[in-house]
Amino acid sequence: MTSDRLFVYGTLMRGFDHPMARLLSAHADFLGEATCRGRLVLVKHYPGLLLSDAPTDIVHGELFRLRVADELLRELDMYEACGEGFPEPTEYLRQLIDVTLPDGAAEKAWTYVYNWPVTDLPRIESGRFLEH
Repeated sequence: MTSDRLFVYGTLMRGFDHPMARLLSAHADFLGEATCRGRLVLVKHYPGLLLSDAPTDIVHGELFRLRVADELLRELDMYEACGEGFPEPTEYLRQLIDVTLPDGAAEKAWTYVYNWPVTDLPRIESGRFLEH
């Protein structure tokens, strides 16, 4: 199962002044705002996503369609330090998850899930990184 969709919830969102955010906006089409079930924690100056089954745990982000998915995902994997050659366990894992669009439609999309212990990390209660 694969997808050309990418759900972003942190430094890759539009309007974030970051080289990888610019790369994404240059090679992907913004489809709209989307949500997934999960919790956000603040790692340092960036967030980590923890998947959740609880209906009240909502993370807000943006959905993109990648024009050349394989190449772009490889670049992003390197940026998130979870591509080939990084020591395990990597800080993030790229996973295919269910995201929900504002009209209620569900899609499968890639996202980066936080993979290190989160014991002492503060939670971003709103589920919106840019508002914390």
